[in-house]
Amino acid sequence: MNEFKLNCETSGARLDKFISDSNIDLSRSAAVNLIENGAVLVNGLIVSKKYKLSQGDVVVVNVPDPMPYEAKAENIPLDIVYEDEYLLVVNKPKGMVVHPAAGNYDGTLVNALLYHCGDSLSGINGVLRPGIVHRIDKDTSGLLIVAKNDFAHRSLAEQIKEHSFTREYESIVFGNLKNDSGTVDAPIGRNPKDRKKMCVTEKNSKNAVTHYSVITRYKGYTHIKCKLETGRTHQIRVHMAYIGHPVSGDKVYGIKSERVGFEGQCLHARKIGFIHPKTNEYIEFTSELPDYFKKYLTKLQNISFC
Repeated sequence: MNEFKLNCETSGARLDKFISDSNIDLSRSAAVNLIENGAVLVNGLIVSKKYKLSQGDVVVVNVPDPMPYEAKAENIPLDIVYEDEYLLVVNKPKGMVVHPAAGNYDGTLVNALLYHCGDSLSGINGVLRPGIVHRIDKDTSGLLIVAKNDFAHRSLAEQIKEHSFTREYESIVFGNLKNDSGTVDAPIGRNPKDRKKMCVTEKNSKNAVTHYSVITRYKGYTHIKCKLETGRTHQIRVHMAYIGHPVSGDKVYGIKSERVGFEGQCLHARKIGFIHPKTNEYIEFTSELPDYFKKYLTKLQNISFC
């Protein structure tokens, strides 16, 4: 159990907000959970999450040690595009989380990989992310490479670092792009106003480069291809929103009300290419557009021809 003693210097703040705004790295929901379980005392007393603090109040927060967790194997079907003794290329469906994390400890790609591969996964990223060299978002579908041993993992990770790893996506974005092709070269870092989101910023950021080209134009939307030069968190989603053409259906960076009923973001990892760690030969794989993506394209065709 970790105990934190916080002194309130101003009056009027709600207890749960005061705790989440402190420097003990707790979200507001986590703070509420601790308060409701009696793990928070104000001047020695248990109070509600809505309690308004006064200057001079002493808040004691008892944060339990994290429970150890190791991902467990689950018999979940995998769409394996390629496999050998060094690696796998998997076609991840939309809606599947890549690895276990808070709120998603089961039903992830890692749980499925553990069942399929057993102990034959690289251990560089620890027990929660065995074999995972790179990630794609839960609501992004498409190709993902998995390393079966540390040798393969190091080789693939180095290719990503050197930007020699081919990653191409297809997406439907809001609005009509002015040019048929272009490049977004803008650094990406954590949004200072919302730590769960990323944004284009010069502060505490990393360089990020996305090349895009138009595949088909529709009424109010554009079907595009994106090639990543770098691989930052949410890179395509952030970059396209930055230039005024967010990914359609994106609940975080997108348009709040779209006339087409997109159920989640239209983003698919279509192509992946790399040098095989053992043979040193370049290999490349392409994934067909999934049904949900084709469905949205049909909707856009119907709108365009109305």
